[in-house]
Amino acid sequence: MDAKPFESTRSTLIGHRLGLVSITGLWGFYFAVVTIRAAILGYPGQSDMLIYRVVVTALAIGLTFLLYLFLERFADRPLRWRIPIAFAAALPIAAAIGAFNLYIFEISDPLQLFAGEEWKEERELFAEFRALDPYAMWRGFAEQVMSRYFVVIAWTLLYMALGYAQIVRQAERRAAIFAQEAQTAQLRALRYQVNPHFLFNTLNVLSSLVMRDRRDEAEQMILNLSTFYRTSLTAEPADDVSLEEEIRLQRLYLDIEAVRFPERLIVDIEVPKSLNGCCVPALILQPVVENAIKYGVSRVRRPVKVAIHAREENGKLIITVADDGDPLPDDAPHGTGVGLNNVYERLDARYGEDSNVTWGPSPGGGFLVTLELPINRESC
Repeated sequence: MDAKPFESTRSTLIGHRLGLVSITGLWGFYFAVVTIRAAILGYPGQSDMLIYRVVVTALAIGLTFLLYLFLERFADRPLRWRIPIAFAAALPIAAAIGAFNLYIFEISDPLQLFAGEEWKEERELFAEFRALDPYAMWRGFAEQVMSRYFVVIAWTLLYMALGYAQIVRQAERRAAIFAQEAQTAQLRALRYQVNPHFLFNTLNVLSSLVMRDRRDEAEQMILNLSTFYRTSLTAEPADDVSLEEEIRLQRLYLDIEAVRFPERLIVDIEVPKSLNGCCVPALILQPVVENAIKYGVSRVRRPVKVAIHAREENGKLIITVADDGDPLPDDAPHGTGVGLNNVYERLDARYGEDSNVTWGPSPGGGFLVTLELPINRESC
């Protein structure tokens, strides 16, 4: 299995684009709230103050993006480390934003927006307040820092939430890939459980044919055996085949067994032409037909019919495999071993509750297995 699909190829936790969008969105929201608040309170010169707010917001976005780049360096650290690092790193960013906001609005006023007569009263009040309280500037700075700190912290929490969501999505994708690989492995293991006794018995029959100089029969048996195993061992286990192809493979198998039981095996196959194109899991009938040979034909000395029939019923494909062999003792393992459980597990893994497999003794003797699966004529 190639490990590359499971390796993380990300260089960032949430990606630069998502990081910048989240930062811009949060500071844009803060800008809108402050502007609306100022308009509601009726502060003068709001249109002029927008220029300063845009400049401060742009600086805040840039500094927060630097914080994002810094936090990305710890993206692979445990969350218990990233949280305190984020809270600590947010403080100097908030301090820089608050200091710039204080400088541009209250100290520098580079565009002289507050030099007009409409701000004269406010300037005098500020001057009196500072004269009475020499630490007023520092208290204002602390207030600016704390208000911006909570905004920066809000973004860091958003960043961690987005990062966690990315990790969860990546884990879900990996889990889906693992589940798909596990199901494929399960299907492969189940499908490759072809009875080894079949091969051993076939080779014994071939040996007998060769010893009796029945070369034509031996050659035909080898061709059938080669075709059967080439198909059963080379196709992908999760692939579907048409019902017509599945029946052809079972005919090959039964032709091989007919050489072992020339006087005892009678084959009856009835499949409507309208169902030939229906898709079924490859070799899904193999364990069932194998059971019919093992428990129905090989254990008696009289002719036994193995019948494979298909029909459509209530939108489902119904396939039955029956033999009219002698009834089995109650403690016989017919139909309860690996073979039929193999079929059940393969169909359950492939179709879930849309499929079903039932088996049991037939009323007139022998054994009946019924497969029910969705009709699909498009994927094979």
